[in-house]
Amino acid sequence: MTELELKEILKQHADWLKNITEGCRANLRNADLRFADLRNADLQNANLRSANLRDANLQDTNLQFAGLQNADLRFADLRNADLRYADLQNADLRHANLRDADLRSADLQNADLRFIDLQNANLRHADLRDANLRDADLRDANLEGVTK
Repeated sequence: MTELELKEILKQHADWLKNITEGCRANLRNADLRFADLRNADLQNANLRSANLRDANLQDTNLQFAGLQNADLRFADLRNADLRYADLQNADLRHANLRDADLRSADLQNADLRFIDLQNANLRHADLRDANLRDADLRDANLEGVTK
């Protein structure tokens, strides 16, 4: 996917979020977004299922309610990202940086969270059933009401 194509999808998605009739929801399913710079993007409700976001910069990105099932987020920078209610089932987040990220009520079932940085992350009411948290950094993370 070219940078120009991605910009057009993000523009159409922004219009859709504003309920403008000519906009449409971002469908980035299976997209190759390795190393993409998506800082501060508004991708709430976007379809990123099985997308390759390895090494992508998603810092401060709004991913509320986004579908990220089976996505490859290895080494991605998700610092301060808003992932409330995001669906991250079976996602690969090994070595990702989620410091200060908001993961309240996110679905992380079966996600690979090995070596992830979740310092100061808010995981309140997140679903972590069968997630692999080996060597994850959870210092000062909010784990209130987490389902394990």
